[in-house]
Amino acid sequence: MPIDFYYMDLSAPCRSVMLTAKAVGLDLNMKMLNLMAGEQMKPEFVAINPQHCVPTFVAGAFVLWASRPICTYLASKYGKDASLYPAALPTRATIDRLMYFDMGTLFHRFGQYVFPALFRGEELDPTKIEPIQEALGWLDGFLAGHKYAAGDNITIADHTLLTTVITIRKANIDLSKHTNILAWLERCKTDVPGYDMNEQGAEEWAKFFKSQTGQS
Repeated sequence: MPIDFYYMDLSAPCRSVMLTAKAVGLDLNMKMLNLMAGEQMKPEFVAINPQHCVPTFVAGAFVLWASRPICTYLASKYGKDASLYPAALPTRATIDRLMYFDMGTLFHRFGQYVFPALFRGEELDPTKIEPIQEALGWLDGFLAGHKYAAGDNITIADHTLLTTVITIRKANIDLSKHTNILAWLERCKTDVPGYDMNEQGAEEWAKFFKSQTGQS
């Protein structure tokens, strides 16, 4: 049975699911939706996902949206072992905390900076950069003392955080003082399957960002 995946390359959350699928060796039937053209509002998609958002995962009668629950599901169901989302509760809770941090703090603060410009035609507000830098500083601290987000092994927390951080970097936000993040990015570049795919999607996002904001 084919597993349908509704996505858009520009979306960091979509790319995090794609990284997890790559890590577990799962082939997805990719169904790109152009959100800028309103394709997510077509009745046939709203019938699948009434919140009409991406990513959306469809495996037979089972439909799931929101990237982080999809990542946990893929790792749990299709992972060759438990390394991406270990069963040990302290480690799993740490991974969950990092994904909630990504969603509720890091990506949220980044969205407060870029989304008004991208979707409402407003000017970028430079005062919104400092809260992003604060969140990046916290992440830099979380990465201290180990190779990856939740320890010395790649987990789905790395997938979600990586897509966000790469997208932040493409928005010309300076990462130079966050040395742990920079070292982690270099390790991910070598060790995370699908890293180049994520980079390509983030570059497409950067082109859109620059076209909407006049950034160089």
